Amino acid sequence: MDNSQSASYQAGQAKAEAQEKASGMMDKASNAAQSAKESVQEAGSQMQAKAQGAADVAKEKLGMNK
Repeated sequence: MDNSQSASYQAGQAKAEAQEKASGMMDKASNAAQSAKESVQEAGSQMQAKAQGAADVAKEKLGMNK
């Protein structure tokens, strides 16, 4: 293998490694985004349940729950 072939091979190796690293970083970013989405959805569900509970208590206190 002459110098130009060796340099071409090494450039190909570097490109493949960079692509693999980028792919891994994209996977991590996607996982982080999915986790954040799930956390926000869970927080929203908890707030909705608390609000419904507060509304039910208010209805009970005002005698509107018949």
